[in-house]
Amino acid sequence: MALRRALGAAGRRGAQRLCSAAASDTIFALSSGHGRCGVAVIRTSGPGSRGALQSLTGRPEPPPPRVLALRRIRDPDTAEPLDRGLVVWFPAPRAWSHACCRGRGRQREGIHRGAMSHPAGPQSFTGEDCAELHVHGGPAVLSGVLRALGRLPGLRPAEPGEFTRRAFRRGKLDLTAAEGLGDLIRAETEAQRRQALRQMEGELGRLYERWSETLTQALAHLEAYIDFSEDDNVEEEVLARVDATVRALAQQIGAHLRDGRRGELLRGGVHAVIAGPPNVGKSSLLNLLCRRPAAIVSPVAGTTRDVVEVALNVGGYPLVLSDTAGLREATDPIEQEGVSRARERLKQADLVLAVLDAAAVPTEPSGLGAALGSLLPPTSPPCILVLNKADLLRGDGAALRDACARGDPLPPTTLLSCKTGEGLDRLLELLARQLARLCGDPLAGSPSLTQSRHSLHLGDCAAALARYDRERRRDLGLAAERLRLARRHLGRITGHVGAEEVLDIIFRDFCVGK
Repeated sequence: MALRRALGAAGRRGAQRLCSAAASDTIFALSSGHGRCGVAVIRTSGPGSRGALQSLTGRPEPPPPRVLALRRIRDPDTAEPLDRGLVVWFPAPRAWSHACCRGRGRQREGIHRGAMSHPAGPQSFTGEDCAELHVHGGPAVLSGVLRALGRLPGLRPAEPGEFTRRAFRRGKLDLTAAEGLGDLIRAETEAQRRQALRQMEGELGRLYERWSETLTQALAHLEAYIDFSEDDNVEEEVLARVDATVRALAQQIGAHLRDGRRGELLRGGVHAVIAGPPNVGKSSLLNLLCRRPAAIVSPVAGTTRDVVEVALNVGGYPLVLSDTAGLREATDPIEQEGVSRARERLKQADLVLAVLDAAAVPTEPSGLGAALGSLLPPTSPPCILVLNKADLLRGDGAALRDACARGDPLPPTTLLSCKTGEGLDRLLELLARQLARLCGDPLAGSPSLTQSRHSLHLGDCAAALARYDRERRRDLGLAAERLRLARRHLGRITGHVGAEEVLDIIFRDFCVGK
């Protein structure tokens, strides 16, 4: 046992030395996109940033803080000019304490929130000394500057997400804001950008902080009642106020959790499945929507065996569209597997595009509803009914057009010809409406949940508050412990409690240079 404790202590000391060394490192990376471009940005962060800037520019002093200056950039070893570009110097806040590892235990209890004084002007992204080199974006220029930085003592290339991780450790942003920043970098649609920017600017984190402060106040009042009620120094109605606060907070968290996964759908994309019998034009519809031959189209029924998936931007919302095998009782083993995968994908879908042959379906709404019902499972997600091959309708198809316009009891329905493109605008309009309904307006109301991690901790928080009601009747000490547990779960979302176990998961998906 003594040996195990000694080994554990040695391991902790080694980890502390490693963390201290990492904290004293100066990191650098290309922070703009890779590939040929007009201007590229190379960023450094850490105590060696000032010296690196002086070495590369050959000047005894950096330019004034936060002011772009034109400088010739040289190789420090050979004095060979590498480029001529703009440089900018961001000094760290003056009163920042660099006790990275010593404060790690306090970080778990939420005391790491960037206690620093801010001199006038914008701060560096990480809260450390930072420098940026705005150079020409040719591969040879970038390679030369990065090699020169790598030869300077104390500098090393940054790991993915390391700049943002340092910003978190120095209280420049909490975990929800860091996740929002990652989502903003990966955003592909307007709605994703709006949601990510809102989260990056701290709205979600501030909501959870308000709830945490409410719990802290309720816990303080409850503990005061436990400690001092016998001395008549605490009013009797304190308990009633605590109970009301906890009930109101539980209702708010419950409503936040019951948002229909809007934020998660917007962040990851709405998964829509094209489903229908064989040879009704499902693959043709996929190709029409993505404007390229993504799926094989053939007059032979049962051509599609596996799921073909494409990502689209419809009305500013992200859509992940899957073409699946035709739904029928197949005899071929390979087609049977394709049909099985299609039915499984239907169970997981957020939206279904049900495709039927317009020339082979009943024209009255009840008959159309029966045909659709035989196709989809009883608990089907939201659906758009697409009546394809409208160009093959005899006459003008007035009866089907009338059925499409009626709506109830049918889902949103439209006629379409994948061959001529007739009806495509109407289908895109229906798709955009459904996506807006599923994802919501990212700028309206309170910010939405965007991560399953948030949902997990909020669910645990809500469970602890529910247990408070039961414990409250039996033991006030146990009830207080439930409030402490609920507050701890909220803190884990923002990183103010128990952040270490989630840091690697969050930052490993960031690009190098951010």
